[in-house]
Order: sequence, then structure tokens, then C-alpha cells
Amino acid sequence: MKLPAILLQLLFLFQMASSGLAQGPVLRFGGEVPPEVDMIYDRGLQWLASKQDTNGHWQDGYSGAGVDGLCLMVFLASGEDPNYGKYAGNIRRGLRALIQSQEGTSGYLPNSMYHHGFGMLALAEAYGVVDESLLWDGSSGNKVRGIGEALDLAVRCAVTSAKRNPLKAWRYSPDASDADTSVAGAVLMGLLAARNAGMAVPDETIDGGLEYMRRSTSKSGYVAYSGGFGGMGESMARSSIAALVFAVSKHKDWEEYAATLKHIMTDLEHREGGHPEYYRYYAAQALFQGDYEAWQKWNAATIRSLKETQAPDGSFSNGSYQTAMSLLALALNYRFLPVYER
Repeated sequence: MKLPAILLQLLFLFQMASSGLAQGPVLRFGGEVPPEVDMIYDRGLQWLASKQDTNGHWQDGYSGAGVDGLCLMVFLASGEDPNYGKYAGNIRRGLRALIQSQEGTSGYLPNSMYHHGFGMLALAEAYGVVDESLLWDGSSGNKVRGIGEALDLAVRCAVTSAKRNPLKAWRYSPDASDADTSVAGAVLMGLLAARNAGMAVPDETIDGGLEYMRRSTSKSGYVAYSGGFGGMGESMARSSIAALVFAVSKHKDWEEYAATLKHIMTDLEHREGGHPEYYRYYAAQALFQGDYEAWQKWNAATIRSLKETQAPDGSFSNGSYQTAMSLLALALNYRFLPVYER
């Protein structure tokens, strides 16, 4: 079931009293969720639940720890009780599958560091929310490790990978000597979420990744794909990734942040020709972090677009990856996950 409104109000009052935050409740927790969002999201959840296999994975089309992590976040993001709600079983199966896929020595979440970043992000969002006494119930194998242990191992893997990399960032292999802003952004978001969850994440690892993103960003707000120089090649998705990691790492004072945010705000009606769900996933978060009014306009247009393009069965492009990213573009309407706080 969805968390009751009174619980959200009490949580808000507690956080205000303990942290001194002055944000209004509408900005922090959102106002009334548009009925179209509930309809799109509920249909998508039902479809994702039907596509999860008995081992807890989503393996249609794209597959790996990143896809499992993204799908998990969809279930965690809408306010369903993760321990006793309608989809608690899906959440537990997904978490077990994610943890069981992790390499026990290195902490690597396969099949690439791109997957590793999204898997790490999902573990960070589940940590402290999912009751671990219910997670390993004996019906699906013995306990491998707890969520906190898995998250700590994943952080260590990302830290070790960055130390080995001359660019202090990440590409597909944990042993890569080059990097790109797409993978680096995914890993940075996982590390920042882990830090927010209380994990020890070295400053030098975060700073090294951020410096790579800065070097890749031009004054125009364009962000290069790889190489760490300039800002060659226009991509709203890459500019959104950069703006997001700069904002979440608390560097809104950087000129690179101002440039990337300005760039993506110049065309709120932008539509990506290829991988549109990837752009929407990052644009939603970047705009919300940067300009709430711009996000509201963008969000309204995205709701209309997704309502028109969602298949009758609840999916997007008939894929778990595409469906998860499309639904997560709407998840800021709920604002239950720490990663969506502003």
C-alpha cells in the first residue's frame, strides 16, 4: 500500500526539526500526484512485475545488474511499502538477485561499470529501507551478504577502478584505462547515493570523477562523450548527466554547472531521436535539481508524451530497461527516494 499522507507530514516535520531545512513541503515531498502519473506508473509496475523471472532478474532485451537495479528503483520510488506492500516480494527477489550476481571478492556488479553504477545506486536507495530480516527467508537460498555489505563492496570496486584509471574515471571494464561521461555519470551517482546512505566514500574518488566531468564540459554546456577534453558533440543527455552530478555533489557554484543547466533549459521540448528514455531519465533529475519551475513544465509535457506512447500492456518499447527508465522519469512526482531530494 502507499504510505499515508499523515506519515509523510510527520516525517517532514521531524526532518525540519532535526536539520533546519527551510524548503516547503510541496517542493520536498511534492503536491498532489496527477492521476495520469498514477495510471502510467501503476500499469508499468504491473508489467515489470510480470516480467521478473523466478530468480529475481529482468532479462528481456538488455540484462545485468544495472537493469535489475533500475527496475528495483521503480518499485521503491512510488511509495509502496517495500516490506509489506503489494510488490514487497518483487523487491526482495530483485535485491537477492542483485546481491547474488555480485562478485564476492571484487564487489563488481556485472556486466559492465555502467551496470555497476546503476546497481550500486539501487543498493544505496534500498539500504535502511528494506527490512533485512525478511530479505533472506530461506526459500531462495542462503544469505550471501547484507545490503550494507554489498553496497560497501560495490563502493570499493568503484574506488579501486578509479585508482587504476589514468583519467580517474570509469568506462565499461573495471580495469579500463579510458573513460566516458555516460559511464562516469552512472558510477558517480551510485557513489554519491552511497555516501548519502552513510557509506565511506573517499573524497579523492568523487573529486577525480567530477574533475573528469568538468574537463569534458565546454562553456556552451556541451559535454564530450569520451577523452575528457572540451565538449565536442551536442547531446542533451550528456549535458543532463553532467548537470545532475554537479548538483548532487553540491557544486552548483561551478561555471560548468551553470553552462550545462542553461543548455538543457534552452529547449524543454527537446525529444531524443535515439534512446529517448535515457535522456528523460537524466533530464527529469537535472531539471528538478536546477530549476523547479522548468521541471514542472518539462514534467507536464513528459506525462503527456508517456501517456501517448505507453503500450496497452503497460510497457515502453516492450523492454524492462526502457520501461524502468521511462517510469523513473516520472518518479520525481512521488519523491520517496533520497536520490530525488533537492
